[in-house]
Amino acid sequence: MTEKEPPQTISFETILPSAMAQRAEAGGVTRAAMDPLSVFVLSVLAGAFVSFGAVFATTVGASGIPIGPGAATFPYGVVRLLTGIAFCAGLILVVVGGAELFTGNNMLVMAWASGKVTTRAVLSNWAMVFVGNSIGAIATAVLVFVSTQYTFGGGSVGLNALTIASGKTALNFLPAFTLGILCNALVCLAVWMCYGARTTIDRVVTIVPPISAFAAAGFEHSIANIYFIPIGLFIKTGAPESFWISIGKTPIDFPSLTWENFLANLIPVTLGNIVGGSVLVAAVYWFVYLRRK
Repeated sequence: MTEKEPPQTISFETILPSAMAQRAEAGGVTRAAMDPLSVFVLSVLAGAFVSFGAVFATTVGASGIPIGPGAATFPYGVVRLLTGIAFCAGLILVVVGGAELFTGNNMLVMAWASGKVTTRAVLSNWAMVFVGNSIGAIATAVLVFVSTQYTFGGGSVGLNALTIASGKTALNFLPAFTLGILCNALVCLAVWMCYGARTTIDRVVTIVPPISAFAAAGFEHSIANIYFIPIGLFIKTGAPESFWISIGKTPIDFPSLTWENFLANLIPVTLGNIVGGSVLVAAVYWFVYLRRK
């Protein structure tokens, strides 16, 4: 007769930040050691996942078709809140579904600072993930454009996409850089807090506040912008005349929306994301909880 195994218990004790730091460090080592092909495939997925969140946010933020003169509209803050909550779908898919996102991978700095990951490994991971994210985001933008989803709501979805992209490409270097810092500080705080989660529900609930905050506030996320700006450019250069008539605009109304300005936005935003995630979150928590090791 075999002895019965003792029943397994589920712990509801809080995972303290010191243990979270060890989890983050170990996660960085694992990510840096992953084979390149797997990293690339998961990076393409992450770019698509973030883009799905962007599609959701663009649709939720569209004004819709007016139902008559003096029709009520939601206040700016309410629209931004709903948009931010919708955008959370992107990072939830990344974290729960398992994918490699450039901005979240700035947390590798914790393993690097402990000497467990080389500088070359960190930069190689970031470069490969960024390229994969870009491919996933642009491919999603192409699919969304070909699907004509931007024409939904009487063209209001496309108008919102154009407005978002135009606003981003109109930013000067310093505002784009600082908005990038603020954005990835919140993104990496969401990733950091997920190291304290025990269940999928924990992760989802943890992700929503910081991600909805950055999206609602209008901070700049490099990978999201690789969807937001190209979809606007695709609409500007390829939408049929019927679309422009439906929204009462012309391509001339969006002068800042060019491929050159796309790159001019992407460079400072990416640099800001690196500072916000690597320095303001990863390096700070490493200094507090891991440096004595």
